[in-house]
Amino acid sequence: MPSHILKIAARHLLAPLLLISLITLWRGHNHPGGGFIGGLVAAAAFILYNVAYGVEKTTRLIKIDSRIFIAVGLAVAAFSALLSFFFSYPLMTSLWADIHVTLLGHVHLGTPQLFDVGVYLVVFGVMLTIVLALSEEIN
Repeated sequence: MPSHILKIAARHLLAPLLLISLITLWRGHNHPGGGFIGGLVAAAAFILYNVAYGVEKTTRLIKIDSRIFIAVGLAVAAFSALLSFFFSYPLMTSLWADIHVTLLGHVHLGTPQLFDVGVYLVVFGVMLTIVLALSEEIN
């Protein structure tokens, strides 16, 4: 039976950890971080929640089967790798675009960042699948 302190900590740390994982994902192309570390931090947030509240409440909170994250992540990573091929560039050549976003101004986006999003989703999905399966076996 987890303590009340652990439950409160898990509930209050979930959102900040997810925000940190997204910041790590966003900064990852130019600074330390990226999809792998961001995905691990996001998974750690839900693993902490799982330890505190159990598999049933964690799966209700996520609402999506963790294997879906793996499939979508692989599709996004493959799409980002193949996108340059459709523009007659060698496979996995970086493509960049400047996009104007209302609140952010000009944003410099590229296929490496899209690839990082795919890696983020795959790592997040794999870690959750493993931990939730092990947690179900224990209970």
